Amino acid sequence: MITRRMILAGLLASGAVPVMAEVMDSSPRPVPRGGSPTKGAAVAAPDFEALITAAKLGGEVAFVVADAKTGAVLASRQPDLKLPPASVAKTLTSLFALDRLGRDHRFVTQVLATGPVEGGTVQGDLILVGGGDPTLQTDQLGDLVARVAKAGVRGATGRFLFWDGALPRLRMISDDQPVHVGYNAALSGLNLNFNRVYFEWKRAGGDWQVAIDARGERFVPPVEMVRVAVAGREAPLFTYDESGVEEWTVASAALGKGGSRWLPVRDPGRYVAEVFRTLARAQGIRLEVGERTDAPPDGREIAGVQSEPLTEVLRDMLRFSTNLTAECVGLAASGAQGLEASAEVMDAWVKATFGVEVDLHDHSGLGGRSRVTAAGMASILVAAEKGGRGLKPILRDVGMKDDNGGVNKGSPVKVLAKSGTLNFVSGLAGHIVPPSGRELVFAIFSGDPERRDAVPVALREEPEGGKAWTKRARRLQGQLVSRWAGEFG
Repeated sequence: MITRRMILAGLLASGAVPVMAEVMDSSPRPVPRGGSPTKGAAVAAPDFEALITAAKLGGEVAFVVADAKTGAVLASRQPDLKLPPASVAKTLTSLFALDRLGRDHRFVTQVLATGPVEGGTVQGDLILVGGGDPTLQTDQLGDLVARVAKAGVRGATGRFLFWDGALPRLRMISDDQPVHVGYNAALSGLNLNFNRVYFEWKRAGGDWQVAIDARGERFVPPVEMVRVAVAGREAPLFTYDESGVEEWTVASAALGKGGSRWLPVRDPGRYVAEVFRTLARAQGIRLEVGERTDAPPDGREIAGVQSEPLTEVLRDMLRFSTNLTAECVGLAASGAQGLEASAEVMDAWVKATFGVEVDLHDHSGLGGRSRVTAAGMASILVAAEKGGRGLKPILRDVGMKDDNGGVNKGSPVKVLAKSGTLNFVSGLAGHIVPPSGRELVFAIFSGDPERRDAVPVALREEPEGGKAWTKRARRLQGQLVSRWAGEFG
């Protein structure tokens, strides 16, 4: 028997369950920009329609499958219908970032000194400088502190400053998503652990023991700027207040006997500075509490740490669908001071580079207002390959699926693609690569706007029916791809 307590406990334990987005009304037939039905356009075969009907998704389903070399459309259904791309948008962000920043670009985090080091003490300020690295983890920050210690630094006569102005400071990616979910991250020029803290709890007699830290594999520094209290209630699951210290309460009904979960921080620059200071103290470096500086930093570098090259950063982003990474690389590539403005720069770049109009409002696909078409996405993937800038080397092989949604491990066909999942919205786009024969490009988008709109924002982490809908949508995607590979490959 499933109880409310069990549901709450499952929500609390989940780390990054997808959320929903909005969807537009549909057109009953594919309609080109000119306003009349496309003459001679490929249409969905009856078998495809039967699969869509059997999926019982509601809402709309649009797709295009095309020859990868010529771009000739082999089958389509509502190819010009504008739908939310969800995380499929990260393919466009990847193309944009690679073009603007370069494949070998690395994000750098530095420690600067405004004066000389005399007797182990910086004669001036010590400054932690963020370069917008979305992948920085506690262990890397600990290694950076170790390099500062190795340089002979034991303190500073001045202040400990941190600069997070390389990217705009944003409290969260999307304000129509729950505040407590880690995938709706804050961001700035300084980021750590995807801007999350580790919340752990266990029952101790009649009370609760809780701990908050920024754990890595080798370092487990405690965090004081985030506090979590257990409240004797069933709902709401979380409350949040950020006046000074970031204060959370969590419903006791969801906790069980013990467990853990990553929670987001909303001031990542201050978070990184606190963890740096704690790690520095462990190395014998005494620093004052960090102060944010808005002035561009100037000083001599004491130590630094670099991210992996951009291609590797993007490979992981496409595999794990990390929203923070997508927003950071997109903002770094555009140079804009906000997500809306940055997305507009990327929209214009897509139009100029590929001749395709998209309407994106962020770089991750998390928000509900972004729109693309299946025809546009397929066209971009074809053109990117032709232009030598395709993403096949860094896209994940999602595997050929059977009709039940399981991976056909014996299939020699590769499906190099990016998926996107919001509640009652699902997408998949990429390449079907057989060992021989014709390579295909495809894009599939589906969504049910009415179900999405009925769910309050606070419940969008895991609404009723969401998982089952997503499972059916993914099964349909696998069925379509399998049939395309057999019929057109």
